[in-house]
Order: sequence, then C-alpha cells, then structure tokens
Amino acid sequence: SVLVHLSRGGAEVHMYAPDVPQMHVIDHSKGQPAEAESRNVLVESARIARGKIASLAKLTTADHDAVIFPGGFGAAKNLSTFAVDGKDCKVNREVERVLKDFHKAGKPIGLCCISPVLAAKVLSGAEVTVGHEEEEGGKWPYAGTAGAIKELGAKHCVKEVTISFPAHVDTKNKVVTTPAFMCETALHHIFDGIGAMVKNVLKLTGK
Repeated sequence: SVLVHLSRGGAEVHMYAPDVPQMHVIDHSKGQPAEAESRNVLVESARIARGKIASLAKLTTADHDAVIFPGGFGAAKNLSTFAVDGKDCKVNREVERVLKDFHKAGKPIGLCCISPVLAAKVLSGAEVTVGHEEEEGGKWPYAGTAGAIKELGAKHCVKEVTISFPAHVDTKNKVVTTPAFMCETALHHIFDGIGAMVKNVLKLTGK
C-alpha cells in the first residue's frame, strides 16, 4: 500500500532493510513459527522490493527527503523487540539512527500500523497514533499498544483508520502516523488510511 501511494504521488523511492536474522520464520498457513528455519530480513524484504533494495546501513538522510516505515509484526520483532519486551523494548541500532537523523534534519517521518512504537521509543515527546485505546469487542485487537506508547513518554492520539480521520500529523516533529492493520476493518479503509499518511508525508517535504 505504501509503495502504491508513493508511486501515485510521483515520489522516487529507494528501499532499505536491516541486514539481520529474522526473529521468527512464520508458516502463514498455520500461523505459527517454523521451527529450525532461519531467514534474513534484508533477503526476505527483497521479495517485496523486487530486488531493488539495500542494507539499511546505507541509508543517508542527505540523499532523501523523507522516510517511511511500514508496519506489521516485522516492525515489532525485527526492527525492535517490542513484540517481546513492550515498553522496555530496544530498537535496532540502524533504525534508531535513521529516525534520529531524519528528525534532526527536520525531514518528515511516516509510520503505519505497529511501527509508530519506533518513534515513541526513539523520539522523546513525539505524537503518534495506533488507533483506539480500547479493544471495542475485537475491532481494535492491539489496543494495549497505546498504553505502552504512553509509558514510553510519547503522546498517543486516538484516530480512526477510515479516510475521514485516517492519519495523525505531529507538525512539530514532522511525524505522520496511521493505524492501518491495528484495526479489524475492510482492506480498502486500511489502504486509504495509508494513502493519507503518505500524502501528508509528501506534503511535509514541501516538494
């Protein structure tokens, strides 16, 4: 979804991933880890990138106008240890470097789904959203993430996933976030919400 909206917005895109082992290899037909199997995050990410990808260590702020982190369990397992450690998580050192470098340079940062926890951990006082703060009968199954974000010292802003209220813009820190798959809803709502995040990131670049 992020790549589609960036393409539609006329952005030139470069893709990066950390060159580290995955925490788990998931057998998605069973929804369980595949025992005795290991994979590399960069190698797996190359499938989505269709091979056009580099190690995150090579990403430099000077060569880019903005950075966007997609979400998913990879952000909570491989870009950080949030899936295991919650508010006590550690962030991958290259991910932390990139977030701090773009923030220091005053360049916009976009995050969706679970990845706003990365900004909450690294950027003190940032405003982010992962949607609602209550599960509401299973509509927001990961609502507890909002509490962890607050414990990390960030401000959590309640937002919908739909196009009407799809993204939160922290204008001071130039951080744009949207709930995406934190909500159990129709796929097109998630797609539209991610589009709003991308649109606001591109707007903040001033280009």
